[in-house]
Amino acid sequence: MGSIGVDEITLTPLSRIAVNGGDVLHALKDTDIGFIDFGEAYFSVIEVGAIKAWKRHMIMTLNIVVPVGLILFVFVDDRGRYRYEYIGLKNYARLTIPPGIWFGFKGVGNVDSLLLNIADIKHDPAEVERKQLTEIFFDWESP
Repeated sequence: MGSIGVDEITLTPLSRIAVNGGDVLHALKDTDIGFIDFGEAYFSVIEVGAIKAWKRHMIMTLNIVVPVGLILFVFVDDRGRYRYEYIGLKNYARLTIPPGIWFGFKGVGNVDSLLLNIADIKHDPAEVERKQLTEIFFDWESP
């Protein structure tokens, strides 16, 4: 696999349609940029202040949406370049993360967050690398 840069992460604004009784929040269509294939979709609850870092998928492309709360995502490429994005209901968007990017995230705000990942392959523990939080430096308090 060649070197992938943080500039290859896509941030796509998503539609939020106001409907009586509760809004409709779009996530991903098979015609959207970022859609490759469907392997699985799952939700993760991210508690306020919780940091989950670091991992890098070698094959999987992730399409991440945060329909509840707010999450800070931090990305690091092999050249040591950083990028961060806040996504959640107030900045409703989808992050498409190609394989080869180290990333972590933190629940911010005052409510637990809900993360949806629509992945192009099923989870396979053999295709993901992990590092301890201290192995990549990032100041999670003041990005």
